[in-house]
Parts: sequence; C-alpha cells; structure tokens
Amino acid sequence: MATLKETKSRIESVKGTLKITSAMKLVASAKLRKAQATIENLLPYELELRSLMLSLASSDPSCGNPLLAGGERSDAARTAPVAVAAVASNSSLCGAFNSNVIRETLHRLSELKAEGREVVLFCVGRKMADAMRRNGYEVTTGDWSALVAKADYERSCSLADTLTMGYLEGKYSRVELIYNHFVSSSRQQVRCETFLPLSLSDLSAAEQTGASPVDPILEPSPSELFAALLPRALKLNIYAVMLDSQAAEHAARTVAMQMATDNGQKMLSDLTLEYNKARQQKITSEILDIVGGSAQ
Repeated sequence: MATLKETKSRIESVKGTLKITSAMKLVASAKLRKAQATIENLLPYELELRSLMLSLASSDPSCGNPLLAGGERSDAARTAPVAVAAVASNSSLCGAFNSNVIRETLHRLSELKAEGREVVLFCVGRKMADAMRRNGYEVTTGDWSALVAKADYERSCSLADTLTMGYLEGKYSRVELIYNHFVSSSRQQVRCETFLPLSLSDLSAAEQTGASPVDPILEPSPSELFAALLPRALKLNIYAVMLDSQAAEHAARTVAMQMATDNGQKMLSDLTLEYNKARQQKITSEILDIVGGSAQ
C-alpha cells in the first residue's frame, strides 16, 4: 500500500496533468472554431467554381484536357507510378486521428502493390512520414510538414503545382489523396480520393450540394476558359483538403483532451479518497497507541 507521502505526490502530479489537458482542450477548441469558420467561408467559392467548370466542360464534350479523365496521355504516362499524398499531423495527443489515416494509407499501398503498381509517396505531416519509414517505405518527395502546421493557401498551391506538373510530365499515372474528413466535433472519416485525373462526375457533385446553375456569356472559348480555371480549381481543392484535415485534427484533439481530463478527475477523486482513508487510519492508530499507553 502506498504511503501518505507517495499518495500526496501522485495527487499533485495528477492536478498538474489536469491543468495541461484542460488548457490543451481549450486551445484545440478555439482552433477548431477558427478552422470551421474558414471552411464555411471557402465552401461557397469552391462550389461556384465547380459549377462553372462543369458548365464549361459540358459545353465542349470533345475537350481533351490531359488533366481530365479520358484526356490525351502517352502510354508511358498511363503505366507510370501512382502518386499518393497522405495527410496526418505533426504532433500526437489527438486520439486515433493519426493511426486511422496511417492504417488506411498502408492498406491502400498494399492494394497498389498487389496490382503491381509502383508508388511515389507524398507524406504531409511528420507523423505520416515517420510511420511510412518505420514500415519500410521510402519518402523522397520532400518535407511537407509546414502544410500541417498551418493550412496556408500559398503552401497548398506549392503541393498542388508539384502534383499537377508531375502528372502532366508523365511522372505519375494517377494522383490520390488520403486524409481525415471533418464530419462533426466527435467524428472524423478517413477519405481516399482521386485528385488527378479529374472526373466530370466529381464536378457534378457541386450541383447536388446546392450550387446555383450558371449560363454565362463566354469569351474566349469554353475549352480555353476551362484550361485556365482547372489548375486554380486543383489548388483550391488541395487547400480545402488541408483545412478539412486541420479541422478534423483539432476536433480529435479536443475530444481526446476532454476524455483525458475526465479520466484525470476520476483518478484524482480515487486518490483523494485513498489519501483520506490512509490519513484517517493513521490518526486512529495514533489515538489507539495513546489510549493504550495511558491505560498502562
């Protein structure tokens, strides 16, 4: 049985940990609200851009843009490695946020390996890069952890340009994204999406989400406008994914710190009860010793 001094030391330690978890929960909650507001402000622009691009692509069905599914590509480009950009975080203490997306990434890599496809990994976040190296995968595409530290449009454009140029140059036959999607404050969903080539069915999803239909007067031709807007839409897509993943991380950390705080408070209650019992037992023992001595 622990002595009174040991129990008191554990109580002080738990109190110190509770201060940390409570502070981390408040910080994560504030960051989550900010991330949600940013996503909500971005969403209308993304939906309108997707709706406009769908209108442009539909007006010119013969568009052979190489970034579109079915676009003009060489045979070498079609058999090139698959680029996989997997997004995790730079730090831990966020529940199963990292482990879920790492598990899905490893599963997807195993599927591609079973198909006989080579893979080029883009690890966004230190936790993802470390996990891939531990599992024997090479990460030779640079350090993209700054994207996770702060979801910034310029940094997102840099990743989007790298993936797009690699696809256009025939280095990659396909580009896939794996990340945590923010569903609610208590739920995140791992998604595996095809970034390139872009499918018109993906663009048509904008109409189902309430984006207003457009019938603009076009100058120059629809195909030229579509070619100019497509790279911008891809950059916006990467930025939205980074914001989505960041919101999911903050939500996961908020829940994890809330659970840690609840568990800490329960432990503190149990330790306090144990301390009081031991203290009462010691006092009773001392009283009995005094009474026994005076009786003699």
